[in-house]
Amino acid sequence: MEELLTRVQTAFESAFHIDPRTITLDTSPEQVPAWDSMGHVTLASCLERAFGLNFDVDDLMEMENVREICRVVQSKLGKVESAQLQ
Repeated sequence: MEELLTRVQTAFESAFHIDPRTITLDTSPEQVPAWDSMGHVTLASCLERAFGLNFDVDDLMEMENVREICRVVQSKLGKVESAQLQ
């Protein structure tokens, strides 16, 4: 989970130009001024590039905080890995 969080933190840095060390599992949009609706789209794009994933609307709606972002990304990565094994 630590490596995943580090990559998510890097996506936050790319999206919002903030110190990635300020992002924890407990970080929510209220704590990141630029994390509004448009910022959420920018963040999602950075996450997609960082992990080689594509998010659908349901995924975006679930990403309410960093913990949920990590959960969604981990779930997507698991599906990608299992598809590659088949």
